[in-house]
Amino acid sequence: MRIVFAGTPDPAVVALQHLIDSGHDVVGVITRPDARKGRGRTIHPSPVAALAEKHALPVVKPTSLKPGTEDGDDVRERLRQWQPECIPVVAYGNLITSDLLDVAPHGWVNLHFSLLPAWRGAAPVQAAILHGDDITGASTFRIEQGLDTGPVLGSITEPIHPTDTSDDLLTRLAYKGAELLVATLDGLEAGTVVARPQDGTATYAPKIDKQDAHIDWQQPAHVIDRQIRAHTPAPGAWTMMGEDRVKVGPVTQASPEGSAPDHPGHVVVTKRGVFVGTGTDPVQLGQMQVPGKKMMSASDWARGAQVHGDEGVVWQ
Repeated sequence: MRIVFAGTPDPAVVALQHLIDSGHDVVGVITRPDARKGRGRTIHPSPVAALAEKHALPVVKPTSLKPGTEDGDDVRERLRQWQPECIPVVAYGNLITSDLLDVAPHGWVNLHFSLLPAWRGAAPVQAAILHGDDITGASTFRIEQGLDTGPVLGSITEPIHPTDTSDDLLTRLAYKGAELLVATLDGLEAGTVVARPQDGTATYAPKIDKQDAHIDWQQPAHVIDRQIRAHTPAPGAWTMMGEDRVKVGPVTQASPEGSAPDHPGHVVVTKRGVFVGTGTDPVQLGQMQVPGKKMMSASDWARGAQVHGDEGVVWQ
């Protein structure tokens, strides 16, 4: 099958590589424009663009797909030239306008990292961890005008482990989802895939911003644990220590021997580690990052900052 792939970040790279290695013919790639990143703020292509260029695939990087814009019209001309039979999509990050939905006979087929209609939207993996789901998965569906509302073509399930961060879970889903996407395209080409309407109550996973990752130590320990894991590594869970913003890595629920934090946000250092009070039981810190430093163990931070026992350190 002739396909044009649309995607941008690292999880989409896995899918594109699987498609390149499959029997399908990738004739073009659509991705987001090059962007600045890193401390030097230098321009870099998207991860998908970098892989496409490595394989000498033609790439377009429109800022918008809207008709009547220079980029939008260029994409339409490219699609006329490429004549794809299907356009698989993984985390592309741009609005696909209604006039483009029928440019390929099999449409635009999206790989979404949830069991639709659960967690429609931009951050399904983070939402599943944040809300304490035991099972998630990935779905392929045909894109229509609604937000992730199109008919489902295939799905796989994946357990969520108690220690999973969003990176852990997304990595597994990226590989299993890539296999699902290839199988879906195989089935569409063979005529064996049957689209079915989404069944169940829809839930939504909006785009995450940094404020969502601000830890409220008044919350129960299990809620804080989920919040930190859901936002690791990006944007990174954080708290305030005086005027400093401190990034906090995954925690474990454990009580220190001897003195314990007596109220939410209260930090206690013992020989066993660094503990912080919550709305229920204390949690033990794993890693943390203070301004100007790299991630380090909480015990190393306590030694370097010369924090001992209960010295009135409070995080907010």
